[in-house]
Amino acid sequence: MAKRVYLFSEGSKDDRELLGGKGANLCEMTNLGLPVPFGFIITTPTCREFFEGGNQLPNLLEQEYRVALDLVEKEMGARFGDPDNPLLFSVRSGAPVSMPGMMNTILNLGLNDEIAAGLARKTGNPRFAYDSYRRFIQMFADVVLGVEGEKFEHEISRYKAEHGKTLDTDMSAEDWQAIIAVFKQITDFPQDPFEQLRLAVEAVFLSWYTPRANVYREMNNIPETLGTAVNVQAMVFGNFGEDSGSGVAFTRNPSTGEKTFFGEFLFNAAGEDVVAGIRTPQPIDALNSGLPEVYDELYKTQALLEKHYRDMQDIEFTVQEGRFYMLQTRSGKRTGRASIKIAVDMVGEGLISEKEALMRVSPEHVEAFLHPMVDPSAKQDIVTIGLPASPGGATGAVVFSADEAVEVNRDGTAVVLVRRETTPEDIHGMKVAEGILTELGGMTSHAAVVARGMGVCAITGAGGLTIDYEAGTATTEDGVVISRGDIITLDGTAGEVMLGDIPKTEASSSEDFQVLLSWADKHRKLKVRANAETAEDAAKARELGAEGIGLCRTEHMFFESERIPLMRAMILAEDKRERKKYLKELQAYQHADMLELFKVMKGLPVTVRLLDPPLHEFLPHTRDDMEALATRLGKSVETIAEATENLNEVNPMLGFRGCRLSVVYPEITKMQVKAIIGAAAEAAELGYKPFPEIMIPLVVNVREIRLITDIIDRGIYKVLKQKSISLPYRIGTMMETPRACLGADRLAPEVEFMSFGTNDLTQMTYGFSRDDAGRFIPQYLDKKLIENDPFVSLDQRAVGKLMAMAVADSKARKKGIKYGICGEHGGDPRSVRFCHELGLDYVSCSPYRVPVARIAAAQANVRADLDD
Repeated sequence: MAKRVYLFSEGSKDDRELLGGKGANLCEMTNLGLPVPFGFIITTPTCREFFEGGNQLPNLLEQEYRVALDLVEKEMGARFGDPDNPLLFSVRSGAPVSMPGMMNTILNLGLNDEIAAGLARKTGNPRFAYDSYRRFIQMFADVVLGVEGEKFEHEISRYKAEHGKTLDTDMSAEDWQAIIAVFKQITDFPQDPFEQLRLAVEAVFLSWYTPRANVYREMNNIPETLGTAVNVQAMVFGNFGEDSGSGVAFTRNPSTGEKTFFGEFLFNAAGEDVVAGIRTPQPIDALNSGLPEVYDELYKTQALLEKHYRDMQDIEFTVQEGRFYMLQTRSGKRTGRASIKIAVDMVGEGLISEKEALMRVSPEHVEAFLHPMVDPSAKQDIVTIGLPASPGGATGAVVFSADEAVEVNRDGTAVVLVRRETTPEDIHGMKVAEGILTELGGMTSHAAVVARGMGVCAITGAGGLTIDYEAGTATTEDGVVISRGDIITLDGTAGEVMLGDIPKTEASSSEDFQVLLSWADKHRKLKVRANAETAEDAAKARELGAEGIGLCRTEHMFFESERIPLMRAMILAEDKRERKKYLKELQAYQHADMLELFKVMKGLPVTVRLLDPPLHEFLPHTRDDMEALATRLGKSVETIAEATENLNEVNPMLGFRGCRLSVVYPEITKMQVKAIIGAAAEAAELGYKPFPEIMIPLVVNVREIRLITDIIDRGIYKVLKQKSISLPYRIGTMMETPRACLGADRLAPEVEFMSFGTNDLTQMTYGFSRDDAGRFIPQYLDKKLIENDPFVSLDQRAVGKLMAMAVADSKARKKGIKYGICGEHGGDPRSVRFCHELGLDYVSCSPYRVPVARIAAAQANVRADLDD
């Protein structure tokens, strides 16, 4: 049988998986000779045994921890359950990954009627003894016995009112004894200390699955299989008198990252008083004024711990009768800005290396520099939750159409565009909106993809909303009505919708941030490109460090209001002659747009995907749209309606799109090649050294590739001959169907690069419509049917396996092929790590995700080095 119980003298900081973070650090501090009240730890595997055994403690566990308890008694010079010399315990949780405040704690365990009286005699402080006893009953009943804490608070308030008391410090020993008598009528409180301990251990294990712990694990991707340890530690008391107290401190400022000792202290207070905020604590300097010797010991201890752990520490301590005790140390939670400043400063101080600094920063920390963020401490009135489609915080007046957004925004009024779902026709409203909220759609829906590209905060798939365009209302499932013009705030990082204007932290770069990014570039192998179609997006991508464009979705170039009618006219053309007429007009736009992209990229590769429009995104949907198009084209509304109906598809995402357009209408491809290469030739003449890469979308076999590359080659040759110029270029394909991946060995000889379009590859592998999956993905996640949203973080088991097969099989047939990823997964850190492991050459993501991808690529390389 594996050892289940460890004394604080038996472990170290390297035992986090076994003893939990709190327990491992208690052991480490004990080994460092710090004044740590002694105790023992019940291991995390024991927690897993507990649940596997039907929520029953394993056989012989109690006998094992009783042996440890005897040794703690000898160390502390007191006995558990002895009224004349009582030893009391705190019983706390402690997972391998810090989950502050998410699980249960019981303090003052071991008190009963007889022992409370004994504690009063021993200390000569009856008020302290009975205050401690009532605290214990109150906490034990709440945490272990499931009695609502409000009942106890009500009785305390009632008693104070009846006896003219205001503060806890006004209460005498007799007052607390009276309260205790009432408490014991409310709950069936056990008097046996050993039964208390057993029940407390069970309660801490059970708290692993409290709702708040479950939510915290989901938010922070903490596996539920880890379990929690139980830390049983001898109690020391900060509420013993004015020469006692409790405090929490950080070795650096957790908000700014400044290297200043930062914390709070309460005289004559237990630790839970500080955490619960029932009294206003004083700055840590107050301890220096009141107990300078204790402060000196604390200051030396925090400096030692930071140097030892080589990270900012969050410490808890207690002072009992002028004597200093350390209760906990852990790596401190910090803001994104503080995280980066601390990491960079610690490299400068010689505490950590550049690689370690990179590993200390999370994607969430990087986001804090790219978007205004909702202040977590100011959140209130959350009325519904959706998918966090595009990060940041946004506040504005609610509008329900793109036209309304433009009109209301005309005088500078900030707006939030609320739609059931967005379409290309909404682009002008999306462009002026501070934020976008949709009832339908997933993480790769039109709203999500476009918003991320523009850096606009967005929440999609808010299924709890019911939108009524005519009434101008959005009603939540709880009956809250949001009306046109109401002010709401979106937290696109958390997916939360709030009423009113919630304060935000502004986005701005810093010297430390730029230093960290330079280290990321130094220590990564993967290149990072951006998905961009406009010169503005491309310029932002370059500003944020993109090394080229990995996906230019040419159909997105026709979303503007003056262009979409031409696109529709081309799609609805009755014959080739009419289609070529509109293609000529579209070519002028395409040429101009491509020229601007080549200018911005200045020699960096620009991967241009041939037209891949799911036709439903461009077809007119309303009678008004059809009438407007009919007027513009000089046709009847009935003709437009009939043509639209004929092009309607049961599943447009799997329909007439991608390379199928090139097969049926080769003139479309010819127009695009002429526009792309013509723009490249003009850019070359202007000295911009363009490098176009033409990408064929949605292929399923090599015969498609051969047919379309022949059209492309002929078009390129014709333009270059006419211009008398030579240009570097590549022709490749977008790997987004399972069949393409399975047949990569046959495709390889015909292409120079393969770019994985993981949005569609995921959709086709799962059989989930990415536009509709938002309706059921949350339930799949909640019921543990899937570990992650596959449209957010790449499914490595199946989709990743297809990618790995494609790379291996194609490399075997042709050397020198370049590999990339251009789906939305290109900005997801877990997916970036997988791409590094797979040996891809680059990832491509939305412009505002480029810094995240740069950091993630470096972390992937550093992690691989550490694993080696």
